[in-house]
Amino acid sequence: MAAGPEEPEVPGSGADGADSPFVAPESLPQAWQPLLGRPALAELLGHPLAGAALTEMRRLLPPHFAVHSLRTFLLADACARTHGTAYDRVGLLAAAAFHDVGLVGRTRLGRGGFAARSAQLLDAFLARHEVGPGRRTALTRAVREHMRPFPARDAGPEARLLHFGAWLDVVGRGARQVPGDRARLAGLAPTPRFAVSFSARMLACGPRRVLPGSPVAPR
Repeated sequence: MAAGPEEPEVPGSGADGADSPFVAPESLPQAWQPLLGRPALAELLGHPLAGAALTEMRRLLPPHFAVHSLRTFLLADACARTHGTAYDRVGLLAAAAFHDVGLVGRTRLGRGGFAARSAQLLDAFLARHEVGPGRRTALTRAVREHMRPFPARDAGPEARLLHFGAWLDVVGRGARQVPGDRARLAGLAPTPRFAVSFSARMLACGPRRVLPGSPVAPR
């Protein structure tokens, strides 16, 4: 089994969004601060792609969904550390930041629902920041498949970890693998009745679905 999460590299100009401005942690929302101080996140804040992903998350998501996304990443990282799983840390943070953005807005949703829309938006973000196609494929798959009941057998570590973190944060599944972490993070950055809010957003997606044979609105 791999030794653990891969250490992030701060790239030179022209790679992984290096032209993005540095995002000072104190400039991010106050509700995020207790989570940004956790080592797994604090270590990434100087990385340009991480800063760009957090900036987009703040722009695109309602506050309680953004906090859920940060908790999702931290729970995924805790699982990886527990099992010694190597994974793309900065990439998974970007995937966590985007995994629910398809729930927001009025864009018509096609096959795959909001998760597929989230994956499309993540792919566009990664392409703008010159992330290579292989890495983009792994990360967008993680987002596209995070609503499956269980990860696919051939899913990579990013897909498995994102799935784990998202499901644990919302419904508590998998809590025994990282005892106490879910409650600890919820105490640091609470989002009361988040599961209810999430379900309401899911229901609201229904009218946005494009039925077979229906004209698809431009995106």
